Amino acid sequence: MPKIVDAEARRQEVVEAVFRIIASDGLERASLREVADEAGLAVGSVRHYFASSDELLVHSFAVVIDRIAGRLDEAFAVVESLDNGSAEHDAAVLTLLGQFLPLDEELAVDACVWMAFRHAARIRPVLEQEAARSHRAVAAVVGRLMMRLMPDGGSGQERLVAEAERLLATLDGLCMHALLQPEWMTAEVCRDVLTAHVDSLVAVPSNR
Repeated sequence: MPKIVDAEARRQEVVEAVFRIIASDGLERASLREVADEAGLAVGSVRHYFASSDELLVHSFAVVIDRIAGRLDEAFAVVESLDNGSAEHDAAVLTLLGQFLPLDEELAVDACVWMAFRHAARIRPVLEQEAARSHRAVAAVVGRLMMRLMPDGGSGQERLVAEAERLLATLDGLCMHALLQPEWMTAEVCRDVLTAHVDSLVAVPSNR
């Protein structure tokens, strides 16, 4: 009796193999052959689900974006459910922002993969569409957060944009430092930096 294969589960196994390769050796090693070896499959089996390396990489980029965006949406729903300024709200904000950072093993793999794809999109046109989607998804969450945190609700478009970009730059910088220098840019240090940054947002004067 022929073995029944769950196509979606097999595709996910292949994507997870892509993630492991990127996290350990970088995006350049994620060829169909290397991914097949990592997943314990024949190259032909991988080609059954992904016709080319480009198709596999685009799909893998989409998966990591969906993972991160899903966690951000869940975390933001918690933020919205709490009273602004309460200790629980402040903790939920830090939890939300922590979804961008490699604070545990799962987040570290996703952050490494996400950063690798975003950088590669600069020179690989096939990844540009997903890179743009990634930016829109993240910017939307950060923009909504700014409107909750800033004293006047973020009125003043230029200031809102500037503070949103400052937070995005902080998150990107922390993510990169934590991936490259995990010995000293620990989860505790990342949280301390995020706390200081959020405090500075709350204290931003309305006439800035």
